[in-house]
Formats: sequence, C-alpha cells, structure tokens
Amino acid sequence: MAQSAHSMIAGAGGGLVASIATCPLDVIKTKLQAQQVKTGHQSYLGVAATVKTILKHDGIRGLYRGLGPTMLGYLPTWAIYFAVYDGIKSHFGEKPAGDIQVVQHIYPAPHVKGYQPVAREHPWALHILSAMTAGATSTLCTNPLWVIKTRFMTQSREEVRYRHTLDAALTIYRTEGIPAFFRGLLPSLLGILHVAVQFPLYEQLKRWARRRAHSETLPASDILVCSSIAKMTASIATYPHEVVRTRLQTLRIHKDHFNGEGGPPPSTGVIRTTKNIIAYEGWRGLYKGLSVNLVRTVPNSAVTMLTYEMLMRYLNSRSLHSS
Repeated sequence: MAQSAHSMIAGAGGGLVASIATCPLDVIKTKLQAQQVKTGHQSYLGVAATVKTILKHDGIRGLYRGLGPTMLGYLPTWAIYFAVYDGIKSHFGEKPAGDIQVVQHIYPAPHVKGYQPVAREHPWALHILSAMTAGATSTLCTNPLWVIKTRFMTQSREEVRYRHTLDAALTIYRTEGIPAFFRGLLPSLLGILHVAVQFPLYEQLKRWARRRAHSETLPASDILVCSSIAKMTASIATYPHEVVRTRLQTLRIHKDHFNGEGGPPPSTGVIRTTKNIIAYEGWRGLYKGLSVNLVRTVPNSAVTMLTYEMLMRYLNSRSLHSS
C-alpha cells in the first residue's frame, strides 16, 4: 500500500513538473496536428509561422493556453499510471522502482529451477502487461480532461474563448453533450502501444546501464539517457494515432445531430478519419508536428522519469529509516 502511494506521489510530481516546462511545445504541436491542409500548401502554417501567429495575437500567454487542464490531466494520469504499473510489477514479483532492494514475492516457475520471481523469468511480458494495463486505466479515467486541453489549444480567434477549465467543460457539455468528452478515446487506447514500447525498453536500458556501471543505483545522467532513448523510439513508432486523436477531439458535433436534427453527424470513426487524412494530406499528414513532438516529449519524459525515480528513492529511503 505504501509503495503504491509512493508511486502515485512520484508519478504526479514528475508529470506536473514536465507539463509546465513543455506546455509551449505542446500548444505548437497540437496546432500543427489540427491543421487540415496538406503540408506545403500556401495556407499551411509550419512551426515558425505557428509560433509567430500565436505571439502576434495572444502573446506569451498564448503559448500556455490549456496549461490548466493539462496540469489537471497530468496529475491523475501519471498518478494512476505509476500506481497501476508498479502495483502489477510488485504483485507479480518484480522489485519496486527507485533502485531500492526489497524482499520479492515468490511464485512457482514452470520448470525445474523451482520457485522464482515471475519478473526474473518473463521480464518483457511483465513490463508490457504492466504498461498496457496502466495506460488503459489512466486513459479511461482522464480522457475528458485531454479533450478539454486539446480544445483550449486549438481554439481560433473567431471563437468565443473558454475562460477556464470549468467554463470549457460546461460549454462543451451544453453544446455537444457527454459524448464529446470521450471523442478520440479509441485512438488514445491504441496509443497504449506507445507505452508498451517505451516502458519495457526503458527498463531494459536501465538493466544494461546497471551492468555497465556495476551498480544498482544509477546516476541522474544515465536515467535521462535511458528515458530519452525509450521515449524517442516509442514516439516515432506510434505517432500517427496522436494526429487522429487530435482531429477527433477537435471535431464539433452539436448534440442536435444525435437527436436526428440538423442532418447526419460527421463521421467520428478512426479508420475513416485516417483514410481522409491520407487521401487529402498524404502520408505526411499522419506525422504533422512530429519534430516538435520529439522536442517536447523526449525532455518531458526525461524530466518526468528522473523526477519519479528521485522521489521514489527519497520516499523509499524514508520508509526504510522509519521502519
């Protein structure tokens, strides 16, 4: 129980620090993803043009639009994620994060070696199970906050701007109903493949780093390198789902459509949205904002994981001293 609490505190703390540090890049990336014109078209705004437009019309504050719902989203997302992730690993035999050696649970292994921790026999399977379960749990719980964040970041100057997170939530509810808060949920769940790549790779890189350093306690620089490589690899491999998710989350469908008024609602299917992007914008459309996303997510993840690991070490060391 104490370990899960430590994971929630460390995960939420890491996510909070990282979200504040990289919010401007998140705004730029989201605006790039939301543009429904082909890259290179005269009306398409690249990274530099997007930044100039934001600064011209909204100033520095424009680079932090959506920070409120982002912070509200990251806190429960990372708290739930790390609590479930470490909880599953601990339950099936792997030591908790933070490089603190503890007594592990013992489970029967299906061979003549006898009783072994499950994690020692199936590390990749365990990490993938932990990452995917944790990702699905946190996504289901926090999707409404990410819809609000995306709407904040992509509002045009012609729209009536949301004043704050609650105002955005009430406006979306009044005009589009409950379904709007779960738009983009399916591609978000498909994004679980991202963490299924990132976290097992991160754990493997840490094991290699420990063997190279001949030490169980890794320095901050090694943690930053391991988390950066893992995040970059996962981001490139799974990026298209983010573009599809943004397109669905920014789709406005008035609730009258669901009552049979105002004509049929526009398609919200993942496959149809993906086909439309490829047909009108080419394959490059599925990778809009990738460069900014890498600049944003790699340091974001590195800061998050480093903060998480350091907090876990501190909290675990305090528990050991107090016991």
